[in-house]
Amino acid sequence: MIKVLIISLFMTTLVGSKSVHNFKVHDLSGKEVHLNMYKGKVLLIVNTASECGFTPQYEELEAIYQLYKNKGFEVLAFPSNDFGGQEPLNGNEIQQFCSVKFHTTFPIFDKIHVKGKNADPLYSFLSNKSQNGNVNIAPKWNFQKYLIDKNGHVIDYYLSTTSPTSSKVKKAIEALLAK
Repeated sequence: MIKVLIISLFMTTLVGSKSVHNFKVHDLSGKEVHLNMYKGKVLLIVNTASECGFTPQYEELEAIYQLYKNKGFEVLAFPSNDFGGQEPLNGNEIQQFCSVKFHTTFPIFDKIHVKGKNADPLYSFLSNKSQNGNVNIAPKWNFQKYLIDKNGHVIDYYLSTTSPTSSKVKKAIEALLAK
């Protein structure tokens, strides 16, 4: 019994100590970015694509970013071609598309895999409860969102069909910003 309790406490500490802040990603120009630069901020991490029916959510992501960015909130977008080949663009083409068509100002990172055996380590973490301690769902389509607290812990997820500006998402962001 005591042995089980000690192992359980050890595993809780081990899982609880890992956060999105432990990961490195690349921006659209290929420069390495340490996600620890977002410590103390609430994050909404989203896998995106330029030719998806949900692509207009870029506009909503920008709206939610503008609403909360001065309060310690960031949207981090990760383009992916994993669903129906709906992200044919690369690098600066993605940036150009997003900034011209949707006037995005939030960070957009390099195109990655978000599911399966080739998933980027960040997305393996986001979608695996044994790694993040809370959420156990890989992206089902483009524009799935993961809500991250100020300590880099995965708090919740929202499917593609959930608008980034929905009251459900706003309330969750506001609650985390208030902590």
